[in-house]
Parts: sequence; structure tokens; C-alpha cells
Amino acid sequence: MYKISCFVLLMILAGCNASDENVIMNRVDNKWDKNIRQKFNLEISDPENPKNVIFVVRNNNDYPYSNIRFIVNLTYPKTRKTETDTLNYILAKPNGEWLGTGFGETKETLFQYKLNYKFPEKGSYEISVSQAMRNDHLPGIEDLGIKVETAKTVSANTNGTK
Repeated sequence: MYKISCFVLLMILAGCNASDENVIMNRVDNKWDKNIRQKFNLEISDPENPKNVIFVVRNNNDYPYSNIRFIVNLTYPKTRKTETDTLNYILAKPNGEWLGTGFGETKETLFQYKLNYKFPEKGSYEISVSQAMRNDHLPGIEDLGIKVETAKTVSANTNGTK
């Protein structure tokens, strides 16, 4: 009976999770070739609500650097216009300790890409990411993902008091 009660409670708690969040993960398998782009398709159905787009990086102790550089292409649905960004993120403290969370050798770190971003229209956007490090085959990156969530809105204070 105890196991059934725990299972039901777990299902209820899982059901309470807000559905305004989407995470897409790609397996990189420890050798990210600099010529291989990790591609993510984002289906935006409510462009009137701003979104936070966040990268999810899972690395292990084989990763040789304290930072990671990405070249990111965001392609719009109708025009096929592409916006390119070069990004640098810090994965470790100066003493070599990983900043991410997790047990064991694998750490997961979240990096902000676009915050409170209003996608201009409904449709399927493509984000492609390539690594821009010194290695042709970058070791130690296990997974790369994108998390898209509806940005939290802060209600404006309309009466002029603080």
C-alpha cells in the first residue's frame, strides 16, 4: 500500500509541473566534431508571450577547458533569415571546480541565450549550434540541449508607490 501511495503522490507532483517549459536534448557522446551542428527545432505557437531560451550543457571530467564557445544560428520560419551569435560561457571556477550541478563525473550547467525574447511570429524556428573551441573533436561534452520557457512577467506598480 505504501508503494502505491508514493507512486500516486509522485504522479500528482509531476502533473503539477507547468507545461510552459520545453527541453530538447541532443546526445553528443564525448567527441563534438567542430563541423557537426547540433540542431533544435522550436515550435512557437504563442509569439505574444516572451520566452527564455536557455542552453543546457552536460560535461564530464574529460572536458579540457573552463569555458565553451558556441556559434549559434537562429533561423526564422517564413523568411528563412538567419541571425548568428558567437557566445562564450564559463563552465568552471578558476580552481577547476565545475560550476554545474549533478552527482558523479557529469555536470549540467544552464546558460542564458535569449531572455524575455518575443519571437516575431508563429512557426518552426531552427537553432543550430556548433562548437568554436580549439579542438576539431571536442572531448567531454556528453549532451547539449535547449530549454524554452515562458518568461515570468512582473506586474507593474500602477499607483506610483514602492
